[in-house]
Amino acid sequence: MATQDRINGKDLINIGIYAAIFCVVMTAIAMLGFIPIMMPMLAVLCPLIGGIPMMLFYTKVKKFGMITIMGIIIGLFLMITGMGYWPAILGIVFGILADLIAKSGAYASAKKSILSYATMCLLIFGNYIPLYTNITEYFSTRQSFGEEYIATLTAVMQPWTAPVILVACFVFGALGAIIGQKLMKKHFEKAGIA
Repeated sequence: MATQDRINGKDLINIGIYAAIFCVVMTAIAMLGFIPIMMPMLAVLCPLIGGIPMMLFYTKVKKFGMITIMGIIIGLFLMITGMGYWPAILGIVFGILADLIAKSGAYASAKKSILSYATMCLLIFGNYIPLYTNITEYFSTRQSFGEEYIATLTAVMQPWTAPVILVACFVFGALGAIIGQKLMKKHFEKAGIA
C-alpha cells in the first residue's frame, strides 16, 4: 500500500471530529426517546439530520477505512451508552459496506456518497434489535422509566415495525445525504469549507 493511501493523523482527526458531531446529534435526538411514541422516529431523525455533517465528512474521505472507522466509532458509542452490542456489530458490517460503496465511486461520486451514507445508517437499527428479540431483558435495566412508559413502548414496537424501521434508516439516510449535499453546495462551498 502506498503511503498516500494509508490513513494518517489528519484523517484520524477528521474521523474523530465528525464522529463526535454525529454522536452529539444522535444524543440530542435520542432525548425524544423518552416519549415512547417518538422511539421509532429516531430511525428517521438521526439519519436525516446526521446527513448534513456526514456529507461534509465525505468531502474529506479519500482513503479506504475512514468510513469503516466512523461506523465502528458510532457503533461503539451506542453500545457504551447502553444500547447493547448490536450497534457495535452492525457498525463494523455496515461501516465496511459503506466504505466499499464509496470506494467504488473513487470517493468522488455524489450518488455513491448518498448510497454509502444510507447504508451506514442501517447500523442505527442495532438500537432496536433488543426491543424485538427480548423486550423483557431490555426493560430489566430500565425499570426507572416507569410502567406506563414500558407498556406504551411495548405496544408501539410491534414485530411488524422492524422492517419499517430498517427501511426508514436507509431511506432517511439517503434523504439526509441529499439535503447535506445541497446545503454543502449552497453554503459550505461559498464559505470555502468543502
